[in-house]
Amino acid sequence: MTVPILLASGSSIRAQLLENAGVPFSVQIARVDEETAKRALLAEGATPRDIADALAEMKARKISDKVSGAMVLGCDQVLDLEGQLLSKPETPEDALAQLKAMRGKRHMLLSAAVIYQDGAPIWRHVGQVRLRMRASSDAYLRDYVARNWDSIRHAVGAYKLEEEGVRLFATIDGDYFNVLGMPLLELLNFLAVKGVIDQ
Repeated sequence: MTVPILLASGSSIRAQLLENAGVPFSVQIARVDEETAKRALLAEGATPRDIADALAEMKARKISDKVSGAMVLGCDQVLDLEGQLLSKPETPEDALAQLKAMRGKRHMLLSAAVIYQDGAPIWRHVGQVRLRMRASSDAYLRDYVARNWDSIRHAVGAYKLEEEGVRLFATIDGDYFNVLGMPLLELLNFLAVKGVIDQ
């Protein structure tokens, strides 16, 4: 019997990654108050890694509680800049401030994925990528935000590596799929071992 896979996310990039990998799935978006959850977790002293994992779990659990039998995949990504959590920018000015804070420094992207089935977690993974930004000029960063705002307002850290954002970086150490927001290789390994996809 084929086990249905539900992606509890509205992310077009995550859906495209699964589609490109030939994984059959459908989308059922989990509506969760991420900002309130983040604030509560930060107040409790949670690490950025734990926050990414907890938010991914919240999404998977919310849909799994409503759908029996399916494997529900929840995902989340956070950016850790020297212990500070950066979120999606709310305004172009916010984006510019984030980019200025990160330039010339290293930061880490943490991409969490959790699978729930019948209301219980059955798999989880948090992938991490270390990135170092170039020391870009104020003028370039300002122009970059103006040119790319419609796209980068949906991205933690105000950049997309698959677009012009790649020009902001000096080095990247880690799996590219984690940059895009999903530990895809680890996920595919799990699905193959479970017999959900052919191997």
